[in-house]
Amino acid sequence: MAENAIVNDKLAAKFATEKESPYTRWVAAEGLDIIAAHFVPDLRTVDLKPWERRGGRGVFINHEATRTSNDCYVCEIPAGGKLTPQRQLFEEMILVLEGNGSTRVWNDAGASVTFEWQAGSIFAIPLNTHHQHFNGSGGKAARFVASTNLPPVLNLYADPDFVFGTARDFPDRFDGEPDYFSPKGEQKGLLLDTNFVADAVNLPLIEAKERGAGGGHIRFAMAKGSMNSHISQFPTATYKKGHRHGPGAHVIILSGEGYSLMWPEGEEPRRYEWGPGTLIVPPNMWFHQHFNTGTEPARYLAFKHEVVSVRNAQGVPKAWISQRIGGDQIDYADESTYVRETFREALAKHGMTPRMDEVYEAELATLPPLPRARLQG
Repeated sequence: MAENAIVNDKLAAKFATEKESPYTRWVAAEGLDIIAAHFVPDLRTVDLKPWERRGGRGVFINHEATRTSNDCYVCEIPAGGKLTPQRQLFEEMILVLEGNGSTRVWNDAGASVTFEWQAGSIFAIPLNTHHQHFNGSGGKAARFVASTNLPPVLNLYADPDFVFGTARDFPDRFDGEPDYFSPKGEQKGLLLDTNFVADAVNLPLIEAKERGAGGGHIRFAMAKGSMNSHISQFPTATYKKGHRHGPGAHVIILSGEGYSLMWPEGEEPRRYEWGPGTLIVPPNMWFHQHFNTGTEPARYLAFKHEVVSVRNAQGVPKAWISQRIGGDQIDYADESTYVRETFREALAKHGMTPRMDEVYEAELATLPPLPRARLQG
């Protein structure tokens, strides 16, 4: 396996200084850990450490395969408390995991907006704005997970004071508009242009049969940033098509239960069980596939950076395009027999059977022909 291609100490020593970076050194200086895992069972219970800069507790989650593209961290606001104001020359998208509260955002020109949030809310921090989070409960901590593009920014400048202390407004990103964080937006195909989603768990989605299983999908453009995200949902006793893409996708389960398979090309799949609060981070160009074995639709949020989206000449992500025509998505007809057998066995444990026959039949009606090389083989 590529990730276990361990070499001798002499060769490893030649690259030891390149394993660390300004970003990893900064996290260490903050007194926090980096969880270098591509699976966290529950973000709501993951261990946190005191974070003096923020006035709360936190931990970073950053698999080696994503470390130079974007990161992820979990932060807790103490009961009846607030975090320290911060500004930053990088982008940040937030999902509230537990609790309720409010956030104030303001710029150097004096424009200020305050909005309220709850568990399931999604929002983005406009570039380099001052912001401060407040816990609305006096008896319970609030917790959120955020994805940022801090790693490439800090690795570029190698100067935390510059990244966190530069006085510069970006009025095209935020100019104090009173309705900036109102739960509205403009729908552009699958893309919702908004800065705030009040309830990601119940947000209406758009049909997206291309990903399989008759699921729903919606993509977000927030705070005029370069980062992106999307929500996908698929019915009970169904599963999505396997696909792969570049590094940096942080998949957070919002509802339902099931499991995911992940594997590098040519190797056996590895299985990860999930439920609400689970984080899955597919390593760079690993195939991955999500399976709903619960009694309700399964929904997840994926925080990503645009570097993960390899697109064709029409702007369509290759993860949405069949391998039969050069994309990175595996058609149901081409998947391993292991996939269907494992899914059938998993459902049987709950007294259920797959609801995939109609999906398989619908695919056959539109399936691209096999490449000539495979027909001859």
